[in-house]
Amino acid sequence: MEPKNISTVTEFQLLGFQNLLEWQFLLFAIFLLVYFLTIMGNMAIITVVCQDPRLRSPMFTFLTHLSFLEIWYTSTIVPFLLANLRSWGHAISFSACMTQLYFFVFFGATECFLLASMGYDRYLAICHPLHYSFLMSPDTCTTLLTVSWLTGVGTGFLPSLMISKLDFCGPNQINHFFCDLPPLIQLSCSSVYVTEMSIFILSIAVLCICFILTLISYIFIVSSILRIPSASGRMKTFCTCGSHLAVVTIYYGTMISMYVHPNAHLSPEINKIISVFYTVVTPLLNPVIYSLRNKDFKEAVRKVMRRKCGIYGARVKGSFY
Repeated sequence: MEPKNISTVTEFQLLGFQNLLEWQFLLFAIFLLVYFLTIMGNMAIITVVCQDPRLRSPMFTFLTHLSFLEIWYTSTIVPFLLANLRSWGHAISFSACMTQLYFFVFFGATECFLLASMGYDRYLAICHPLHYSFLMSPDTCTTLLTVSWLTGVGTGFLPSLMISKLDFCGPNQINHFFCDLPPLIQLSCSSVYVTEMSIFILSIAVLCICFILTLISYIFIVSSILRIPSASGRMKTFCTCGSHLAVVTIYYGTMISMYVHPNAHLSPEINKIISVFYTVVTPLLNPVIYSLRNKDFKEAVRKVMRRKCGIYGARVKGSFY
């Protein structure tokens, strides 16, 4: 006798911000603007770094990868959010939902490892400046980047595979603006204990370990900064690292509050607000904070702008004559 398949749900309905119907247009405009700035800002960072030969240090290599990742990370979520705001109750097929879930976990985990690697890079640059070029050699940088991306690829498989094996009998309404782990688990009509515990352990392994490693790097950095004799130099370095740590804390704090709490469910509205921070806000803030605080990067931007303006001026002058 063949086992009965009770997974009757073939598509899900993303409810999004259905309790804010009167604010749909304003939210659409805000999220569209943030998405546009995120894409353009990260593309600008990649362009500037690639065009200026002085920006070939490991720090800018990490920054380029982070900007590239943020473009795809936010593009996994925000277009669905915008579509949902334009047409309430946006439908997404089961396979598309699982695909979105996989890439969300993949990019999110990769970002955790990249941020930890960037924290380690800054630790070596500030605490061991004389040995920095040896300790953070091109081979070491490439290894850290490769491990970050490959580990992210592997991390995405377990949650998406386990969620896809659950039974969904209905209703098919996801009270969220994308296919996230907690609302999908709540919709399942099968036993979810093993799935919840597996995702909890994976979240501990990725989020908490990466956050602790990043935090340890910045503790050593702050300790080294406090020993700088110049008050102005100490303040400048501290402000730069402080802004980095603030953005990292926002990202890890919101992610940990969402996924490192077995058998405990936040309200759907709180989940959505928290999710906005790590899916919409940090992809814009992360590369901007890391780049605009750097003197070499700002000089490279001015150089690119002067070159572009010079080319445009020459074209206009040639057309005039």
